[in-house]
Amino acid sequence: MVSEDELTSNEKKLFKKVFDGEISLRKIDDHTDTDTGIKIRCAVLERLKDIHFDHILDYTIDAEEAVRRNIENMIGVVQIPLGVAGPLKILGEFADGEYHLPLATTEGALVASVNRGCSAISASGGSRVRIFQDVMTRAPVFKMENIVRTKDFVDWVRRPDIFEQMRDKAGETTRFGELVSVEPFVAGNNVYLRFAFDTKDAMGMNMVTIATDAIVNLISDEFGVYPVSLSGNMCTDKKPAAINNILGRGKTVVAEVEIPEDIIKRKLRSTPESMADVNYRKNLLGSARAGAIGFNAHAANIIAAMYIACGQDAAHVVEGSSAIVTMEVTKYGSLYCSVTLPSLPVGTVGGRTGIGTQKDCLNLLRVAGAGDPPGTNSKKLAEIVASAVLAGEISLIGAQAAGHLARAHAQLGR
Repeated sequence: MVSEDELTSNEKKLFKKVFDGEISLRKIDDHTDTDTGIKIRCAVLERLKDIHFDHILDYTIDAEEAVRRNIENMIGVVQIPLGVAGPLKILGEFADGEYHLPLATTEGALVASVNRGCSAISASGGSRVRIFQDVMTRAPVFKMENIVRTKDFVDWVRRPDIFEQMRDKAGETTRFGELVSVEPFVAGNNVYLRFAFDTKDAMGMNMVTIATDAIVNLISDEFGVYPVSLSGNMCTDKKPAAINNILGRGKTVVAEVEIPEDIIKRKLRSTPESMADVNYRKNLLGSARAGAIGFNAHAANIIAAMYIACGQDAAHVVEGSSAIVTMEVTKYGSLYCSVTLPSLPVGTVGGRTGIGTQKDCLNLLRVAGAGDPPGTNSKKLAEIVASAVLAGEISLIGAQAAGHLARAHAQLGR
């Protein structure tokens, strides 16, 4: 709660001007420092709405830095409980060792569930994980006069010398980003150019947007056409899309583990056969019958919790949730489990990764900041997230195969 009596004389003057409408809420920061601006906004809202803010002003993050990079009209901070699962043994190209997973969530039983999956994976030798592709995309849309002009444009874009010009132009806007491909898609007299970039340790949406803007200026100068929109939704950003599942966006990651029968019986209270059957009928057949894009039990749960904890763009959970989970009994009687994440956008520099609380979580995973060489930290984070999703899927499918799901939630009071 912000008491008006606690405001200084200068703060009271500013409060009155804002309350009387002389200064808008968004302009307060032009007249004072960031923390005072936050306090004034809260005081004004409390008076206007006849309410009291009891918690949102209790924060430790650098508000000035957040306002500069991450938020407008800041009135405080919403806190989310942070739990830890693990250790989880990971055998990746970039993540190699045991990791404790930071999970920010308000869903009871989630951390406990992931923790159980971590235990089963680690006891089985660890999660093997590999990244198969790493690109961030942006796809402007161009409207052409007719189909003849459309074909000429597509042919022009596909010329190797034109691609070199585009790559050079993009390179002028970034030290680390690099254009790796451009793929045209046609719908009538509309052409969508899906540019794919290597963005190293950044998730890279801002980077590729700026680079793509430079490229379309080149296209305008050389071919005489300018896009209707810098994003034509063929990217596809923050929306369910088959193109991301097929061509990939962000990191395309696969994690796997083979769990011996005795570990499944001891740690998951189930059997390889029953878990494989549940996965087949639930994650595969059930998802197909529902017309789902993702074929998994709750990948979004784990991705969202790790994204929030580690300063990732939470809206990209949409793409990350399009995961495919497979489980099959091997000839040795063990259970082979895998999770394929075609589109997992993550980064360890830029965006929200500099916020103090999120940086603590990145430091826990030893992935904060730029890697050496560039790109290694973001790949390491992707391998960790994929392995965490695998742990969550194994635990939930095991619980459902054993009939423990409702019991677990009841025992934990959820």
